[in-house]
Amino acid sequence: MDVSSDVVASGYNAFYAAWGRSPALRSIWSEHVTGPDFPEQFAHISFLRLAELESLREGLSLAADQILADLACGAGGPGLWVARHSGARLIGIDLSPVAIQRAAERAAELGMTDQVAFRQGTFEHTGLDTASVDAVMSVEALQYAADKASAFAEIARVVRPGGRLAFAAFELDPDRVAGLPVWRDPVGDYRPLLQRAGFNVLQYRQLAGWRDQVTAGFAAVIAAGRTLETELGQAAAQAIALEASITAELQPYRGHALAVACRA
Repeated sequence: MDVSSDVVASGYNAFYAAWGRSPALRSIWSEHVTGPDFPEQFAHISFLRLAELESLREGLSLAADQILADLACGAGGPGLWVARHSGARLIGIDLSPVAIQRAAERAAELGMTDQVAFRQGTFEHTGLDTASVDAVMSVEALQYAADKASAFAEIARVVRPGGRLAFAAFELDPDRVAGLPVWRDPVGDYRPLLQRAGFNVLQYRQLAGWRDQVTAGFAAVIAAGRTLETELGQAAAQAIALEASITAELQPYRGHALAVACRA
């Protein structure tokens, strides 16, 4: 595991170890980020709203019992929602073993154990067989991939010809993140990488209001620091507070894209 992956993994291990313990964090995310209509049983810590997740699901064009891989699945919320509403069989992959454990627990609570499986892996090394899945999704994690060209090459390898990739990811300003290990390979537009990996880009659009979401959500996280530390514990609270503070100070994002592409 490289330095950037280790930094991300350690933060998310700490956070997911305390997943679900903080009413304050859930309230912040509902009020400032995802909106009150996002179903609690599929709650997540990303910035994708319910209508946008529905657009992502539609872009995947899944049929019942097809196989969907959710890369960097975290605690599983969005991927489980897509699987529930499409009938697809889900394989969730994340570099954090703690996130994988939480995702499996959530699937059991939802009665979806027979429909899903979770395993440890990365964008560059999924552990999936060649042409073994019908579609791939990812929610706001590709900006952290240490080698995005390799990530898209791996996705192209595992998805069958004609299969779909749909993701939401922040576009980065390279000048603002220079030298930071967390964003070692900053990309401001994912379309050239998709095309070089063998994908036809079907949709690529900016998600409305994303800057306000990020600003308001992370400002509320910083303001609620003591409460979050009480509810989550010091390590988890520090992990999310660090992300909030760095993002607020550096303003690293230049866009928030939702992309749908088809494997040639």
